[in-house]
Amino acid sequence: MHAPGADDGAEHNPFQILSLDGGGLRGMFSAALLAHFEEDHGTRVVDHFDLIAGTSTGGIIAMGLGLGMTPREIVDFYIDHGPNIFRDHGGVRGARHWIRSKYSASPLEEALVKALGERTFGESTKRLVITSYNLDASDTYLFRTPHLPHLKRDWRERAVDVALATTAAPTYFPAMSLRGARLIDGGILANNPAMVAVAEAVGPLGLPLHSVKVCSIGTMTDKPKRSRLLTRGGRLAWAAAAAPVLMRAQSDGVTKQTRHLLGKENVLRIDAAVPTGALKLDKVDSDYLIGLASHVSRDGAPEFYRKFLEHRASPYIPRHPIREV
Repeated sequence: MHAPGADDGAEHNPFQILSLDGGGLRGMFSAALLAHFEEDHGTRVVDHFDLIAGTSTGGIIAMGLGLGMTPREIVDFYIDHGPNIFRDHGGVRGARHWIRSKYSASPLEEALVKALGERTFGESTKRLVITSYNLDASDTYLFRTPHLPHLKRDWRERAVDVALATTAAPTYFPAMSLRGARLIDGGILANNPAMVAVAEAVGPLGLPLHSVKVCSIGTMTDKPKRSRLLTRGGRLAWAAAAAPVLMRAQSDGVTKQTRHLLGKENVLRIDAAVPTGALKLDKVDSDYLIGLASHVSRDGAPEFYRKFLEHRASPYIPRHPIREV
């Protein structure tokens, strides 16, 4: 039986997912990695994936790819606009961080408008799933392109607004208000969105599990020595450690789950280890980061090519006219 929303022949062909982690300015690593793959193989990465999932900075990259930006252009976006988005005038932002969001969303919005214009989310040429979280409903909020007949709302949203919602990291940016909902960073539920994408493929899209393959790209990790105080620590001991521990555990758990479900051969996780504290969400050394992406992509290119580049994604056709009023 033909699966709802699936393309003809989907039950026999691979269905390939590109999953992009959150991580602030460290998303430059993910974009640079994809740029090197494109330049090495003389191809467009998006042509080989049927669904792209992104969280936070990964959501920006996913939307950029869906709206026609190249990975190299996305790298330039981070280089050109990152310093202004995360500008800290003489340490004032650090002090402000204790009582309200560290940064205003205005510079980010202005940069996104320059990159994406006023296009809608539904103008993406690829199936997208972008994660966010609804504070008031205490529920997940997934932005999904109209790749199924019942998806009639998200595509109307301005792409910039979707980007602001998925990147509204608590304490860093204010929540994004959209149609009365207060939306925050998708990293709250899935900083690594690979399982969100697998669920979309196997559930609503109706693809058989054995046909799904995932390329999951991280935004670098470190392995800090955890303080012994955490063994019996209370709020004070865990104040700074809780978020990094939760995000790391969540991401590692998702990678293991996808490999368990799909088989190790059908999941490629690409990431890099960095010295503890070398890179932050809002402050990176661009040259170091891009150089690291070059090194990692050089080592990972053969496996990436073998697993993903032989497949060409079928054309994505929205399930209703994107310019419908």
